[in-house]
Amino acid sequence: MSLSRRTFLSGCAALPFIAPFGRFAMAELAIGEGTLTTISDGNLTLPGSFIFEPMPQDELAPLLKKAGVSQKTITPDCNVSLYRDAEKTVLFDVGSGPDFQPSAGKLLEGLDQVNVAPEDVSHVVFTHAHPDHIWGLLDEFDEPLFSDAIYMIGRGEWDYWWNPETVNTIGEARAAMAVGAKRRLEAIEGLVEFFDNDQEILPGIQAVSTPGHTPGHMSFEVRNGSEAAMVLGDAIGNHHVAFLRPDWLSGSDQNAELAAATRVNLFDRIIADGVKIAGFHLPGGGIGYVETSSEGYRFIPENT
Repeated sequence: MSLSRRTFLSGCAALPFIAPFGRFAMAELAIGEGTLTTISDGNLTLPGSFIFEPMPQDELAPLLKKAGVSQKTITPDCNVSLYRDAEKTVLFDVGSGPDFQPSAGKLLEGLDQVNVAPEDVSHVVFTHAHPDHIWGLLDEFDEPLFSDAIYMIGRGEWDYWWNPETVNTIGEARAAMAVGAKRRLEAIEGLVEFFDNDQEILPGIQAVSTPGHTPGHMSFEVRNGSEAAMVLGDAIGNHHVAFLRPDWLSGSDQNAELAAATRVNLFDRIIADGVKIAGFHLPGGGIGYVETSSEGYRFIPENT
């Protein structure tokens, strides 16, 4: 069954250290003299078909059963990454805000738990412009919430969502995403700085092109001294099928073939470089490392 806009929206409605701040599970990782922290924005509720529909169903079912994941409904965590060092406070994505799903949009409460106010954020860096990553950009007056921040986004991602034809070509199920992204990008039009693939966008932070989930999706290598971690966004979107079968096509990706190739290459890079990762939809706060297994790859949360 194809995923219609109505089906999607009805489904939506329905470390070294891990700290349980109520529902704001937080993972934290020292990177040299800097600190990478993940803040919970809550979780999403989605129909399983949103991800699983294109996959070989006879092979998928036992994988999900072993992982303890429902094939009908998924509730992925949303982990917003925050990097702080002596010079900057960088927020990677801004969560869902109050208008996407009632189970998400909790970022401000989570930031408050680590004593970070919106005006403390020096830079907001976007991995991509899907609702759970950018709809938290505006306050109740439709002004940029992080009022003193510099906003940064890949040039290709901006151009895609800014294009007036995107809403007509993205497909019915994602049309609302395009409208919402354009409205928020318009609010920061005069405040944004663009960057290109593989550019060092800030000292110690390099953009890594990881297209497919969206056309201009970016991940980021955060490095301080000899230590580094990769902020993945949605380039690796879950802890089960994406790790066990990274070459399978996922319904959540706008260009499924390109996204699968990106995942395979990204796993090779992560393993070769031995870097930790921070995944937006990974469990346990999202920070951990990747290891190979007889079945593919495996995510090991940092607190295990």
